[in-house]
Parts: sequence; C-alpha cells; structure tokens
Amino acid sequence: MTEANAVAFDAFEALADYERRSLAHVAGLPEQLQAAGLWRGVGYRIGQRKLVSDYESVAEILTVPQITPVPGAQPWMLGVANVRGNLLPVADLKQFLEGTRSVLQEGHQKVMVLRQPGGDVAVTIDELYGQRSFQDEQQADPESIGEGRYGGFIDRAYRVADELWGVFRFDLLVRTPEFRHAAT
Repeated sequence: MTEANAVAFDAFEALADYERRSLAHVAGLPEQLQAAGLWRGVGYRIGQRKLVSDYESVAEILTVPQITPVPGAQPWMLGVANVRGNLLPVADLKQFLEGTRSVLQEGHQKVMVLRQPGGDVAVTIDELYGQRSFQDEQQADPESIGEGRYGGFIDRAYRVADELWGVFRFDLLVRTPEFRHAAT
C-alpha cells in the first residue's frame, strides 16, 4: 500500500469511527422517547416567570424581526413583520399579560410563531431556554405562577429544584377575544 493510500485509509477509518460513536448516542424516534409520566415542551421566560409550552402550539422560533407599527392597535400589539413573504402580527406577550412592555435585550429576546385560525401570529418572549422535560412527580401547584392574567393560560406547573415552571397554553391565548381583536 502506498503512503497516499495509507493516509486516505486512515482518514476513512477515522470518519467511520466518528460515525459509529455518534450513532451510539442518537436519540430514538419520537415514539421511543415517550415515556410514561414524562412531559416535554419548549421553555422560555416572560418577565420573571419561567414558562413552558407544548411543542404543537409553536410553529417556529425566530429572532425578533423588523416590525412595522400599526396605527390604532392596542399598546401590546407591536405591529406586523414580514417573515419570508408572510405578514405576521407581532404582540408583546409581557405587555399583554402584565401591562409593562418587554425590554429588548439583544441576542436574548425571540418571537414564537403560533398557529391560529385565520393566520399565524408572533409573540415576544424575553429569553429562550429550549427543550425542557418534566416528570409527573415534579408537578406543583400552578396558583403562584398563574396569578393575575397568567391564571387563564396556566393550567399546571412543575417544580425542578428551586425553579417553578408554569405550563402556558398558547391555544387558550389565541382564542381569547381581547387577543384576537388587537385594534383599539
């Protein structure tokens, strides 16, 4: 075997080894990942509250796009954004729920695009945490995290260590008459 062939063979063996090791750590299919008593969702923060929502309610997560204000809209309706040729209304979720506007923090703030009847809508979140998994035995009383306007959208909570995570129901939010009629 020539020296060039030996180098090529070594490179091929290295790649084959990488593949074997990576496949050993591949997560199973979604149906294999479902375990009894386990719930998964996407975690994020609004104000001081750590929340999590079902994956089916979130179509995609984006950095905050350029937003064009809409005259005559509610203060929490930031405007519309052009996302790949589609106009999306963008709402400040913190302002809708708490009455105070979110402070734009470069790199942290994102928008979640939600599917709703009549077209998608984007809502701002203050920080994205990614996938979170919870066990049934971690369930907690949702009252403390679901106080105020949050109460209509949080139906359960989980406690992990000292952190309380509320399960926020976007499907209930997009059906709320006040949210659907953002014009003043």
